Amino acid sequence: MSLRITKGPENAPLSPLLNQQVAVIGYGNQGHAHALNLRESGIRVVVANRPDTANGRAAQADGFDPWPIADAVALSKLVVMALPDEVQPEVFQSQVLPSLAPSAVIGFLHGFNIRFGLIQPPPGVGVIMVAPKGPGATLRDRFMRGQGIPCLLAVHQDSPNHDAEGIALAWANGIGCARAGIIHTTFKNETDTDLFGEQAVLCGGMTQLILAAFETLVTAGYPPELAYLECCHEVKQIADLVYERGLAGMMKAISNTAEFGAYQAGPVVIDDAVREKMKSLLKRIENGQFAADLAADYRAGFAWFSRQREALRQHPIEAAGDSVRSLMPWLNTTTSASKDIQL
Repeated sequence: MSLRITKGPENAPLSPLLNQQVAVIGYGNQGHAHALNLRESGIRVVVANRPDTANGRAAQADGFDPWPIADAVALSKLVVMALPDEVQPEVFQSQVLPSLAPSAVIGFLHGFNIRFGLIQPPPGVGVIMVAPKGPGATLRDRFMRGQGIPCLLAVHQDSPNHDAEGIALAWANGIGCARAGIIHTTFKNETDTDLFGEQAVLCGGMTQLILAAFETLVTAGYPPELAYLECCHEVKQIADLVYERGLAGMMKAISNTAEFGAYQAGPVVIDDAVREKMKSLLKRIENGQFAADLAADYRAGFAWFSRQREALRQHPIEAAGDSVRSLMPWLNTTTSASKDIQL
């Protein structure tokens, strides 16, 4: 089935949001980009965030006067939920829901809480999603260059005025995504593919593949710094080629030796057993088990989550990485493209 794609600002008019107010709840990686881009597109934006936090201070530095959530919601046509997934249900129930205007539309950046029923908006309230396919820093950077990045758009529940999709298109245009392409989908498809991609490839699979390769070389007696360079540092160079040219284009850009080895070794590493495990991961996402695990650990203060973070920080690959990165002082979290991102 072919996807419906809206391309070009002229096909996603801003008019449904002009002379309206948009509330962006949270001013983190995505929230700040949406708020700034919408404001610079001529839309009235208020930010709801505690002013005494780092994000609140950042909002003030960018010219916003942070509002209490309830006040921002009560006076806004579009309410954009830009808080972390695990925080949203409680905030929605206690501060957003009681203050929603009758004609309001709720906007999500990711389908997680709607997909798994952790947030259940009342009937008669529009529920939409605009999910840029890139971090907020990239969304903001491309916008300022007069460009955009693709986004996914979905309507879970229409509004009484039947204007939910028009508002979603205006929102996507206002943040610059219409310049690239707006891909129409569903909350379920966005959530399931997003979680699976993060777990199987982008974050979970990639991290474990790097660690396993690093450990294999070091255990065999090779220097940790060489293992880091080959199995971790150079990942970005290959990822950039894939991003720019696709898989076949990447293969064309590397040496014959590397390409020959890739065809020979790739199916050995990613064999039928791994594919079966990927199917199991997808099933856990689809049946809600992953969402249940995340919610349970959040209620427990993210105890398991915190242990995993600390274990990774203590892994020998981090010391090797510190040594290699010290040779390239321009690689740091304040000036490079490796700022915190939200996938």
